[in-house]
Formats: sequence, C-alpha cells, structure tokens
Amino acid sequence: MNQSDSGTAPVETTPPAMPYKDRSMGLTAFGIMTIMLGCLAGLFVLLTLFQSALGGARNAGLNFSQMLPVMAIYGIMAVVLVWLGIGSIMARRWARALLLIFSWFWLVVGVLALGFMAFLSPRMLAGMTAAGTAAPPASNARLQVIVMAVMFLFYGVFFLILPAVWTFFYNSRHVKATCEARDPVPRWTDACPLPVLGLCVAVMFSAPMMLVMPFSGHVVMPFFGMLLTGIPGSLFCLAFAAIWIYAAWSLYQFEQRGWWLIIFILGVSIVSGLLTFARHDMMEMYSLMYYPPAQLEQMEKSGMLILGNHMAWLMSFSMLPFLGYLLYIRKFLRRPGQ
Repeated sequence: MNQSDSGTAPVETTPPAMPYKDRSMGLTAFGIMTIMLGCLAGLFVLLTLFQSALGGARNAGLNFSQMLPVMAIYGIMAVVLVWLGIGSIMARRWARALLLIFSWFWLVVGVLALGFMAFLSPRMLAGMTAAGTAAPPASNARLQVIVMAVMFLFYGVFFLILPAVWTFFYNSRHVKATCEARDPVPRWTDACPLPVLGLCVAVMFSAPMMLVMPFSGHVVMPFFGMLLTGIPGSLFCLAFAAIWIYAAWSLYQFEQRGWWLIIFILGVSIVSGLLTFARHDMMEMYSLMYYPPAQLEQMEKSGMLILGNHMAWLMSFSMLPFLGYLLYIRKFLRRPGQ
C-alpha cells in the first residue's frame, strides 16, 4: 500500500504477475491424448462385453454380471477422461488440477503393478510350465525371457513413462499460470489443497465401485474370518460406500473426522483381510463368485492362484504408501475448535 506525500487516499498495489510461457498448445495436445485414453477405456468396455458374450456362448467364460464391476471401472474412466480432456483443451483450472491428481495416481498404481508383476510373473510362468501349458522344456527359458520382456516393456511404457509425462506437464507452473490466465474464475478445486483433494477424489472414486458390486449378483466380501455373500455382502458394500462418501466430503471440508474415519477403516480392513485369508483361500472366494469350473481350473494351472493365503499380506503391504500419504496430508486439516 502506497500513500502520496500530498495526503491523498492510499492506493492499493498488487504484485506483478510472474512471467510464464503460454502452454495453450500443450494443453490442447494433452487434452486430445487424454480423450484418446478415454476412448481406449471405452473400447475395453466393448471388448469386455464381447468376451462375456463369447464366453457365455461357450459356457466357459464369465457371464455379464460377473464382468459388470470391470465394465463399470472402464466405463467411469472413459467418461471422466473424455470430460477432463475437453477441460484441458479449454484450459480450465479444475481440469488441470484433476489431471495432475489422475497422473500421480496413475504413476503410483503403475509402480505397484510393476512390483506385483515382478513378483508374480516367474511363479505364473513356472505354474504354466508345470501344467504343460507352456512350450517344451528346451525352449522354456527363452520363452519366459521373451514373455517377461514384452510384459515389462508394455507395462513400463503404459504405467511408468506415460503417467510420468502427464505428471511433468500438468505440474508445470507455466501450465498452472496458463490455466489461471485463461480461466480467471476460482473453481471448486481451488478451495482445497491438491494433496487433500487427491485423496478425496480417490476415496470418492472407490464408492461407485462398491455400489456396483451388489448388482453383479456375485458379491463376496472378506469380513473378520468370514466371506460375506448374498444380501449380507451387498449390505456391507452399500454401508462401505456410504462411509467412504461421507469421509471424502468431510475431508474436503478440512475436517479431521474424515481423516480419522479413513484411518480407522483402513486398519479394520487390514485386520479383517488377514483374519479372513488365514482361514480361506482365493479358490474358495472365486468359487463363491460362481466362476465357471473350467476357468477355475485354468487359473489354478496357470499359477494365478499361487499367492494363496499370502494375498492379505501383500494387500496390507500395498497399503503402506497410502498410510504414509494419510500422515502427510494431516497437516492441511483443521483441528477441533479452529
């Protein structure tokens, strides 16, 4: 604030805007590529429908209700990515924030997926070889190297390189400044720090997945040593989705009760999973989901069920980064009475 020597009224001054490079062309290019990713997710929905119809015709594959959760995931991703791609082309603030969150989530999931694949691939290939579904012994070693190399190349590009590029672009201050210049109106994404908003989006995104499960007709949920099916399993999914939605909204309001609720649910889920999979294996769980016997046999021979009772421990280990993230964002939340 400056005041002249003649005693005139003070004049408000604003700091000069930081210089930035206009990234409108980049926002358009990445918006188009994001729309293409959405179209790819939509294509997976169609392929899943085709696989379900083909499997039903042969009485050997999964039926439509069993494929419904997978189609719901791809369908939601298709709509969201197309919507975000259009927002990026229009240089909207909310699109840039949500795409940065999406790219970080994509990258973290990719790292975890590659870790699981590195652990599972040798065991799955060994199971296929032992079952006689792989090539003759003389060429097994070369075939395994080729298969693993192709798999790691694909997953490395799609789950590491691409999300890293998306993250680098949308994290740029030039991109942020371009969106703020072309979209000067504050949006709902500006009301919440990005680390907190990211958790809210992740929690809120998981709620529709739980809501879809009862409609599949084959819901099976681990619950403290039991596998809940039918109406109890469906009610569990509905209650879980309601709690998750409330936690996400409370967290968006910077309320610590949402944070503590997520911590509580996370701890309870880990204990419940450990107790359940100590008494039940994955084969029993898939049987309760009415997987066709032929597919169960194929999964067992291929080594896909090699984890057995270690599944709960692997799921618990994968929760550690999530727990660390929860501890990190607590500093953004209000304390009671504030």
